Amino acid sequence: MKLNWAERWVVNNPLRVFQQQIEIAWFKRMMPLAPGKTVLEMGCGRGAGAKLILRTFQPAGLHVQDLDIKMIVKAKQYLGGAELKKISLSVGDAVRLPFQADSLDAVFGFGFLHHVPDWRSVLAEISRVLKTGGLYYFEELYPGLYQNVITKHILLHPEHDRFSSHDLRQGLDKTSLIIKHVFELRKMGILGVAAKEDGH
Repeated sequence: MKLNWAERWVVNNPLRVFQQQIEIAWFKRMMPLAPGKTVLEMGCGRGAGAKLILRTFQPAGLHVQDLDIKMIVKAKQYLGGAELKKISLSVGDAVRLPFQADSLDAVFGFGFLHHVPDWRSVLAEISRVLKTGGLYYFEELYPGLYQNVITKHILLHPEHDRFSSHDLRQGLDKTSLIIKHVFELRKMGILGVAAKEDGH
């Protein structure tokens, strides 16, 4: 689901970049990723996350995807020429990723999964494209934060089959994405790193 005007404002302001800096430092501290890996960021927004991933994890290749072409255009404007040489930008749907099975070392998602109606299929796709031992770095929000009496009239989100802590953990486990590190506020959201395990 594409963002509305209010959500575009939320994800494209300096405070969001500061928040992502804290999150990506936590990701690296919990589960470092060796330089030279192949990485995907889903729901890239204006490209702030991609810039941080490049600087912090130094992948050999970074694929950046968003459902909204307006966000891809913003990312091209936000990222510098040297950065764009290392990044592949594309418009795409997270439930049909254009990658071969077992081809990626890591996937990043900064608060995008709760925008997807069929979020379980996205988790299955993440598991499919990750190599065994590959990492899923994620930040997600729970309905109590975005479907309360105030925010549900401002922010645009799918209304049905929303995940809580239990639902998300169950969905990850069913797709062999096993949580290794987590920081969670159960009514609000979660920051975590999951690893793909073989034959779980």
